Amino acid sequence: MAKKRRKKTKKTGVTARFGARYGKRVRDNVKKIEEKKRAKYVCPKCGKVSVKRERYAVWKCTKCGAEFSGGAYVPQTEAGRIALRAVQAGPKAKEVLVEIEEEEAKEE
Repeated sequence: MAKKRRKKTKKTGVTARFGARYGKRVRDNVKKIEEKKRAKYVCPKCGKVSVKRERYAVWKCTKCGAEFSGGAYVPQTEAGRIALRAVQAGPKAKEVLVEIEEEEAKEE
């Protein structure tokens, strides 16, 4: 009678290679990062879920071949999203900032 093999990586996933070393918190943090890094993301050019990490902060779409830079572990970081919003706001954002500065100057 053949024995059934149990799955080794039920909870540990990609960090099974560490075994019992380094502590649970460290392994959990590594697991979160590596799962983000190895996942597929939506391509900003063609819209398909086919963007993979090429190397540190370089991402490439396997369908259309678009290559772009992003975060180390995700294609677009939170800081990048905020900067993009500021750039897209353009002149309106500048006007608001000027108005705020003028109000502050009047108060002083």
